[in-house]
Amino acid sequence: MVRRDIYYVCGQCGFEAGKWLGKCPACNAWNSMTEDVRNLDKKGKAIKYDSLASQVFPLTAISQDEVSRHSTGNSELDRVLGGGIVPGSLVLLGGDPGVGKSTLLLQVAGNLAQSGLKVLYISGEESLQQIKIRATRLNINGENIYLLNEQNIDYLEKQIETINPSFVIIDSIQTVYVSGVPSIPGSVAQLRESTMRLAEIAKRTHRCFFLIGHVTKEGAIAGPKLLEHMVDAVVYFEGENNMALRVLRSVKNRFGSTNEIGLMEMSNFGLREVVDPSFAFIDTYPPDISGISITPIHEGSRPFLIEIQALVSPTGPGYARRMASGIDHNRLALLIAVIEKRLGFNLNSLDVYVKVSGGFFLKDPAVDLGVSAAIISSFLDRPIPPKTVFIGEVSLSGLISKVSFLDTRLKEAEKLGFERAIIPSVSKTAANSFGMTAFCINNIKELLEIMEV
Repeated sequence: MVRRDIYYVCGQCGFEAGKWLGKCPACNAWNSMTEDVRNLDKKGKAIKYDSLASQVFPLTAISQDEVSRHSTGNSELDRVLGGGIVPGSLVLLGGDPGVGKSTLLLQVAGNLAQSGLKVLYISGEESLQQIKIRATRLNINGENIYLLNEQNIDYLEKQIETINPSFVIIDSIQTVYVSGVPSIPGSVAQLRESTMRLAEIAKRTHRCFFLIGHVTKEGAIAGPKLLEHMVDAVVYFEGENNMALRVLRSVKNRFGSTNEIGLMEMSNFGLREVVDPSFAFIDTYPPDISGISITPIHEGSRPFLIEIQALVSPTGPGYARRMASGIDHNRLALLIAVIEKRLGFNLNSLDVYVKVSGGFFLKDPAVDLGVSAAIISSFLDRPIPPKTVFIGEVSLSGLISKVSFLDTRLKEAEKLGFERAIIPSVSKTAANSFGMTAFCINNIKELLEIMEV
């Protein structure tokens, strides 16, 4: 029988103590003692690693059979996870309060239950009646969904053995605890020990675990960074509460790419998949409005079109303002400096505002040309010709650099009826093959010449 004992170790020098100390007596560091757990045998001696060693296998003896993934019933979530859920994996789902984490996983539980799989939904925050109300609103009434309002991990393991579910949802990891650790739920020691216990159960029984995690004010998952290293996948659920669009973004995935994103829309009946993301980010506007450009971005394995809005107006008292929504503020300042230097525009006495429609945050460097075109259009108060897209990265010298996946970007623009494409000349790609007229430019001055025509 294995017994767990609590001890404290200094994070600076490794000094161990039987109780917490404000100052380490070995290295004199303050507040460096952290709580840890040690496995002891019946006689109270620390268990050596030799007694816990597993059987060793050569690499050539390991089976190469492909692991069968389980579909969540949500194509966008499957895309982010790399094609589905891998048996025995732990997926950590984080997001701001009210973004829809519990709604998403309850819908996933309903989809899995319809396929004949048992799902155990453990809630440490809501009562069973509250979960039932949400399930009724989402039209979920699966007999294979089992609800448990419990926070003790030790009791959870017994319920898993009794119900034998294929999937387990923990809502949330900050509310559960291990009885052998004398700390409150949500503490560093409890988070680490609870996640280690769940990981051991998942690997041993080949069950899939979904863990919901709270986020801090900075947007990171609450708890130590070690928590993200212990799970197999970390997915962030992003979105504004006053907007319907939601974005799934993977920052860690041991079984797939971290470049994929999933798009969903919140409705009165739960989350719905966004089939055509380009229409979600492009608004209809009169053709005589200046400061609006369209640019194709590429996220993961698919492209879609984004609308960029810019406003250049006279500044009031004080310094000129630079505000960005949807792109990095430093990136906006860099593009403004390039426009001022290479085109001779005087923007020092003007406010510049840039906004990306749909609440999406752009990291693709290929949107530089679209942002620059929107700023120039607003400065000149001249609308951009309709059905035109801009693709290219702007360097500090004003040159337009080539971008990746240009063919797929142009194909998506052509599918939505766009007829003109402003692209880098160094790409050597003929946009005419997509039924579009290509304008290949070398620098930002040529962009100005095209817009003045």
